Amino acid sequence: MVLQGVFTSFTATNLKFLQFLVTWMQLKSPCFWEEVNIIMQLGFLGITLFHFVQKNVCKHRRMVADQAAKNYPSGAKLSFSYRASVVCSILMLSIHFLKLLMLLNSITDSHCNSTFQAYSSEIMAVTSWAVTLIVVCKIPKEKHIRFPWILRAWWVCSFLLSIICIVFDAYIKTAEHGNLKMPDYANFIGLLASFLLLVISVRGKTSLVFIDYNNIAEPLLRGKIDKHSKQRRESLYGRATLLQLITFSWLNPLFSLGIEEPLEQDDIPDVDVKDSAEFASFAFDQILKQIREKEGSTNPSIYKAIFLFIRKKAVINALFAVINAGASYVGPYLIDDFVNFLAEKKTRKLKSGYLLALAFLSAKMVETIAERQWIFGARQLGLRLRAALISHTYNKGLVLSSLSRQSHTSGELINYMSVDIQRITDFIWYLNIIWMLPIQISLAIYILHTSLGLGSLAALASTLIVMACNIPIARIQRRFQSKIMDAKDKRMKATSEVLRNMKTIKLQAWDRQFLHRLESLRKVEYKCLWESQRLQAISTSIFWGSPTLISVVTFGACMLMGIQLTAGRVLSALATFRMLQEPIFTLPDLLSVIAQGKVSADRVASYLQEEEIEQDAIEYVPKDQTEFEVEIDNGKFSWDPESSNPTLDGVQLKVKRGMKVAICGTVGSGKSSLLSCILGEIQKLSGTIKISGTKAYVPQLPWILTGNIRENILFGNPYDENKYDRTIKACALTKDFELFSCGDLTEIGERGINMSGGQKQRIQIARAVYQDADIYLLDDPFSAVDAHTGTQLFQDCLMGILKHKTILYVTHQVEFLPAADIILLMQNGRIAQAGTFEELLKQNIGFEVLVGAHSKAVHSVLTVENSCGTSQDPESVEAESNTDSTSNAELVQKQHVSEHKHPLEITEKGGKLVQDEEREKGSIGKEVYWSYMTTVKGGVLIPIILLAQSSFQILQIASNYWMAWASPPTSETDPTLGMNFVLLVYSLLAVGSSLCVLVRAMLVAVAGLWTAQKLFINMLHSVFRAPMAFFDSTPAGRILNRASTDQSVLDLEMAIKLGRCAFSIIKILGTIAVMSNIAWQVFVIFIPVTAICIWYQQYYIPTARELARLAGIQRAPILHHFAESLAGTVTIRAFDQENRFIDANLGLIDNHAKPWFHNISALEWLSFRLNLLSIFVFAFSLVVLVMLPEGMINPSIAGLAVTYGINLNVMQASVIWDICNAENKMISVERILQHSNLASESALEMEECRPPNSWPEVGTICFRNLQIQYAEHLPCVLNNISCTFPGRKKIGVVGRTGSGKSTLIQAIFRIVEPREGSITIDNVDISNIGLHDLRSRLSIIPQDPTMFEGTVRGNLDPLMQYSDNKLWEVLNKCQLDEQVRAKEEKLDATVIENGENWSMGQRQLFCLGRALLKKSSILVLDEATASVDSATDRVIQKIISQEFKDRTVVTIAHRIHTVIDSDLVLVLSDGRVAEFDKPAKLLERKDSFFSKLIREYSMRSKTFNSLANLHG
Repeated sequence: MVLQGVFTSFTATNLKFLQFLVTWMQLKSPCFWEEVNIIMQLGFLGITLFHFVQKNVCKHRRMVADQAAKNYPSGAKLSFSYRASVVCSILMLSIHFLKLLMLLNSITDSHCNSTFQAYSSEIMAVTSWAVTLIVVCKIPKEKHIRFPWILRAWWVCSFLLSIICIVFDAYIKTAEHGNLKMPDYANFIGLLASFLLLVISVRGKTSLVFIDYNNIAEPLLRGKIDKHSKQRRESLYGRATLLQLITFSWLNPLFSLGIEEPLEQDDIPDVDVKDSAEFASFAFDQILKQIREKEGSTNPSIYKAIFLFIRKKAVINALFAVINAGASYVGPYLIDDFVNFLAEKKTRKLKSGYLLALAFLSAKMVETIAERQWIFGARQLGLRLRAALISHTYNKGLVLSSLSRQSHTSGELINYMSVDIQRITDFIWYLNIIWMLPIQISLAIYILHTSLGLGSLAALASTLIVMACNIPIARIQRRFQSKIMDAKDKRMKATSEVLRNMKTIKLQAWDRQFLHRLESLRKVEYKCLWESQRLQAISTSIFWGSPTLISVVTFGACMLMGIQLTAGRVLSALATFRMLQEPIFTLPDLLSVIAQGKVSADRVASYLQEEEIEQDAIEYVPKDQTEFEVEIDNGKFSWDPESSNPTLDGVQLKVKRGMKVAICGTVGSGKSSLLSCILGEIQKLSGTIKISGTKAYVPQLPWILTGNIRENILFGNPYDENKYDRTIKACALTKDFELFSCGDLTEIGERGINMSGGQKQRIQIARAVYQDADIYLLDDPFSAVDAHTGTQLFQDCLMGILKHKTILYVTHQVEFLPAADIILLMQNGRIAQAGTFEELLKQNIGFEVLVGAHSKAVHSVLTVENSCGTSQDPESVEAESNTDSTSNAELVQKQHVSEHKHPLEITEKGGKLVQDEEREKGSIGKEVYWSYMTTVKGGVLIPIILLAQSSFQILQIASNYWMAWASPPTSETDPTLGMNFVLLVYSLLAVGSSLCVLVRAMLVAVAGLWTAQKLFINMLHSVFRAPMAFFDSTPAGRILNRASTDQSVLDLEMAIKLGRCAFSIIKILGTIAVMSNIAWQVFVIFIPVTAICIWYQQYYIPTARELARLAGIQRAPILHHFAESLAGTVTIRAFDQENRFIDANLGLIDNHAKPWFHNISALEWLSFRLNLLSIFVFAFSLVVLVMLPEGMINPSIAGLAVTYGINLNVMQASVIWDICNAENKMISVERILQHSNLASESALEMEECRPPNSWPEVGTICFRNLQIQYAEHLPCVLNNISCTFPGRKKIGVVGRTGSGKSTLIQAIFRIVEPREGSITIDNVDISNIGLHDLRSRLSIIPQDPTMFEGTVRGNLDPLMQYSDNKLWEVLNKCQLDEQVRAKEEKLDATVIENGENWSMGQRQLFCLGRALLKKSSILVLDEATASVDSATDRVIQKIISQEFKDRTVVTIAHRIHTVIDSDLVLVLSDGRVAEFDKPAKLLERKDSFFSKLIREYSMRSKTFNSLANLHG
């Protein structure tokens, strides 16, 4: 009772205040509109006069410019907008002049009792329109691009006055039953002219075209844009005024450009400094630093850092949100008063009605401004937080320790950046709803209490019960979200691995197995998604029906308590329930986002707190304090600190300045790990490392950045032409650059995909040389290059340009050891021997094994050479070698332009293999929407969904109409029907509407997820069936972006967003139907306002659509850069280039932020304007209801119209919001469809051309006039190859780096299809059989050893076809059985991503094991032993000769001794067959290419051999 007394007292106080305001407004003015007209016209004339004076005072400043303009006479082509403005202005002037004449002749009656005011009003109108006409006529002369703002404001105001005056006159005529006269018709014609001027003023542009006497026509707008092109990139938001910030008009220049032509990235202004990635990253860093210092913790709480980072902006957003929540409840609070006013019109003044309408209008204005600001502020805050988190995720990736890196695959890290951080920023948007919720509920209960008294307690109880249902739902949803993210991680990890190794998968014919693996992972994810979506659908149906449920409970409680339900009270309650619907609707989404955000935040926080590499592991000593550049004292290191066996132990090493240190040893002995400990990459367990000077590092597996060759070599350093030329000459790249179509500006594909192995190696050696570092660490740099190039690199690079540098180089080429000052022999993680070449040979501890193996290989070559009589003097060999080319063209681009291609086209296209990401322009095609909606059962579910929603809307309106009609208007009136019956009917209608929502929600969930699944499967199959050329020219980041971010949109958002469009339209149509049924006059204003809304939308969409597309495209480079950086973290750290890469990442974040920020700002720009228009419609409807004579309308039904009209602005904005949001999200569908219709390889199997099961039996390979080119705009890589590889023979394929050896192999496997010619195997044309039939019958050991994450067993036998005994037998032959048996899990021993826990040599041996298991009739070795030492190489060659003795073996090798024993040798040069014969025959010809290769190899080895024999 105390609570009721407080509420009653508060209500009485408010009513007294309203009565005071009504009394204050009692004074009546019959000349009210005339006064308003005079004030407005005086304002217009005054401002115009002020501008005229100001212009003339400043005239002298422009005299010089005007004189210059006279020298170039010009004119203007008049546009439709300009002509229409002139005609309408003349028409308005004529109408007001006519009205003035009629007033003077007393032809018309004036409602104003003051003749002076009536005359003054018309005279001022004539004057104003005369001035308007003068100003309009001067526009072409003044060369205005837009109509002056004062003119546009005047046209808007005149339209408003015209329409209000017409409504006012109509009311008078209706009340007095008068007839229409001449002035009434004139007013109507004036209204049409005013409306056209309103449209022109909204559009703003004159659209004039400037024409000079040179017949050059240019739109003035374009001229202005070009003039200010330099300023275009400045932040428009940063320079905006307060009014522009409120109205978002700072975006107008961008819209002006976007409507003219599709926007490009360079057209978009920069974000403000505070929104930039650099500022956000720095601010987040400072906060983390403060927390560290305050808590004394090395791992500060990420949650606390996020809270401190967002708190200031979040508080401002919260303030706007609270104002918005408060203002939104003013309408429901005033409805009861408004219904009472309509019911008591006889006893109350009209001005009290206008005052109520003004209160409604003011509240709506405040609500709109506050809502737009908090939503924009929340998006802006999300942008800042996302920038900060992405930059820190990236920075963390650069400093992860090796152990931490092993526990997070690239796919997981990309998911953190693409999905988890996005979910965290989504939560920021929902953050305001958390504190808006209690305010909204409190205000709702208060309003209900003022009208229903204690009945509000029932509403509160039922609201709390409904909300309490969220707790278990949220918990279950959070569990589902964790499952979804785990499943997504596994799928993305597998997808990333498949894309990275697609070439191997295709070569080995594993397409189906890996496709099924991804499909099975997707099935797990789909199952989790369905459980989540099903729960979400049930939750949605409950909460859509909850307002009706709450109203039934509340009205029932009121009846039980004896509280009379009048129409005003019921409508006020229904309006409040409708307002309460929003927080209740939002609650499931809020809890879902909280669940997703919490899971994602935990994952990101866990990652950001992972262990980093030891920053203090290496001690850096100034050069003047030591003579040693590298010093390791009693070093003990391990990749796995928990392992009992350290990777390196007892390391003692001192390297003086300028020394050359060679590191050798068998596979897995710790050579690369020794370099890693110097780089600080491997965890130090004990000992000290001291470094003096800068470092440069060349990894064993080339790491090449996407970009051009020069960028890869400069690696962030300034371009010095002399230094650059010396570098490329020393690295044997000069000839390659001459033969590339764009020289060193030729674009490199992802991971250097379009470069040969040797070229990639030399590019990264050049990168190291150009750094001009003090210490060079080279990990087996000569394995990927041929013998001649390797010798040249060693002489010109290591012993030439780097002769004064300290170099530690790992090598398996023993011929490069004698030149070293000291040689380190590694065995089992220890330096077994150290000394010069001669010293180590004398010790006989293990070094002689390596040397002996190499000596035998050299001896075999020399024996063949001598037996064929090809020995020559050293001088002649040297001279011959110098005249020969150092290296040939890269295997993709050739030196000769194809005859049928224009040279310019080659120059333009040839340098760029990786094209810019495809981007649709213009509106999203109807076929995209149609494809999405008809994917499932031809779209049969869509009509059912729309019918369910329409039924829900009809039942909702019917239930509210029923309550408004059946309830008595006042407490004194008796109800026409029993309230029990009224409530029963209302309850039945409510139950029916709830069932409709349940059906709709379940169908949307089913259709959306089913569609997403089908589109994903289509894209997956399309990508898997794409030719290798697609993967060469498409960065994996683009595909991963679609499989991750875009697919998430389809899984969780697309169906809901598209459904909301339809639901919002149905909802607003219902609202308009209710309002128009009650007050048809609303249509008078609603039709033009709708036209303006449509125009605004059409004006907005071209800009917003391109911004959304650009934002989608700019997201991929962030992920691609991250993935590329993760692959090269060791190189980046070795070169101390972390800061440069971090800056590049910040730049990419800003590139994405620019279109994204302006896209969300553009949406607010549109929403603000549409909200204002809907408020105008609502205000007009209120004025109509106030002005309608009593008795023309039922006050209760009029109140129902107001109840619906209160939400009109929200609904109208939500329609546009949902349509635009759906179109933006539809871009994800468009992008997925792009990859669902890719050009496909040939069929995997051709039933009509299946080869016999025993094929190929002999293994004869015949090439006939074979021509290969990688792309239409590129020249041929192989030209007229015609030769036959006899079956069951050993064929060696040799040639300089880039001569086309690997391309020939790819042609055999149909990785590239012939342009002309054919390849037959055992008389079967391989072009006529299925790809799977071909590739599954051949075996290959590729150049780059590939291992997949999983187990040893899975890597040896991915198809699970062989027994364990067979696997152990193969491991024994490959010399891997000891290492595998040493692992606890044996065959199930772990293989991490890329096989990084196994050495390069071991990975190569695993690849050999696969071939031994498969044992095909044809085996291809593509540089298969490049990464192993000579002893292991000899063992491998012996195994191959034994296991494949009766099979065809095609070997590509840089080591001559691996092909010297071949039955036949094919020598390729410039993509042509230079020679093809038996080795002995080729050696008989002294001028043959093969003879030259042998002589180069033997000359290089003679010095070494003499030393070896001396100590043998």
